[in-house]
Amino acid sequence: MIFFGMIHLYWFVLPLVIAISLVYSASRHENWRLIWLHAGRLSSWILGILVITTTVLLLINTQV
Repeated sequence: MIFFGMIHLYWFVLPLVIAISLVYSASRHENWRLIWLHAGRLSSWILGILVITTTVLLLINTQV
């Protein structure tokens, strides 16, 4: 439990996004190649939207 204070909260986003993308892709496709391709695309979309949203919120927060 002591280690949680030293780990930044954003590092938990990566495994969570990957897990969500794999489960969602596996529910849509049966072929492993299609699952990995779709999960990779979905992960990049989710992470891209999160990065853009975080950047906009940080910019708004620093200008106030």
